Amino acid sequence: MSGGFTAERLGPLGYGAASIGNLYREVSEDDARAAVDAAWDAGIRYFDTAPHYGLGLSERRLGEAMRERPRDEFVVSTKVGRVLDPNPDFSGGDDLAFDFAVPNRTVRRFDPSEAGIRRSIEESLGRLGLDRIDIAFLHDPDAYDLDRGLAEGLPALAKLRDEGVVGAIGIGTNSADAAARAVREGDLDLVMIAGRYTLLEQPALDELLPLCVERGVGVVAAAVFNSGLLAAPTPSPTGRYNYGTVPAELLEHARRLADACGADGVELPVAALQYPLQHPAVRSVVVGSARPADIAENARRVREPLPEGLWSRLRAGGLIR
Repeated sequence: MSGGFTAERLGPLGYGAASIGNLYREVSEDDARAAVDAAWDAGIRYFDTAPHYGLGLSERRLGEAMRERPRDEFVVSTKVGRVLDPNPDFSGGDDLAFDFAVPNRTVRRFDPSEAGIRRSIEESLGRLGLDRIDIAFLHDPDAYDLDRGLAEGLPALAKLRDEGVVGAIGIGTNSADAAARAVREGDLDLVMIAGRYTLLEQPALDELLPLCVERGVGVVAAAVFNSGLLAAPTPSPTGRYNYGTVPAELLEHARRLADACGADGVELPVAALQYPLQHPAVRSVVVGSARPADIAENARRVREPLPEGLWSRLRAGGLIR
């Protein structure tokens, strides 16, 4: 990795800034700032954002909150592959179709070309108000055109890394298969895998994580609560899974996990946060919230001592792989 960046700088817990981009609900400017301040006060020094999150709102708010902090003391990742264009049909609507409570004055357009990625980085730097971006992830190319995304986006990112424009590059996706293919075909430093290596489900174990170990690619595990299902000690049918409603069979599995962890004196969210960190490829888990109390609690949870043998007992019970 260039630019003096090393994956060890991430720390075990990172802050995911989608929430301060008005994910699901409006968050005030003051509350967004308080959330980032709470992450900093809890010792978090890795912050992840994207143009997709609130059509640039997350990047702007994160940049405002970080502007007075020593630049060498924190790491920022953002994402490329979607550029934001003016919405020619804007008529006072919102972006809730994409889960963000913001006006849809701009629209996303898939553009993994070198020109598109350079434009995306330049615009992200402008919104963040920072002098550099530590990590750039190709964002969800599988949601558009995976072949084109990998063929154009990965070489373009590698070029930017070679030029020192970004410190490290990778892919950010919900698909373990897409991430594994990117590791095979590109020269990546990191993979951000969302929801596919959690206490609830581990498809990333099939190919992605062994490949990352083999290639020396670090892994950032995001959405380790599976969009909220594992975020409470007792999983609720009104919780979210993969940004939607919870399937009955997964709710039942989550409740069995909660019972088994509880029998060991461990709350489900504590186990959910720490489980991915047991794998040698995983460098950090990233969790988001706009509530300062939740952020402080997650920082405590990731450090909580666990009883010896917890993971082996969960495996023996058929609850994790």
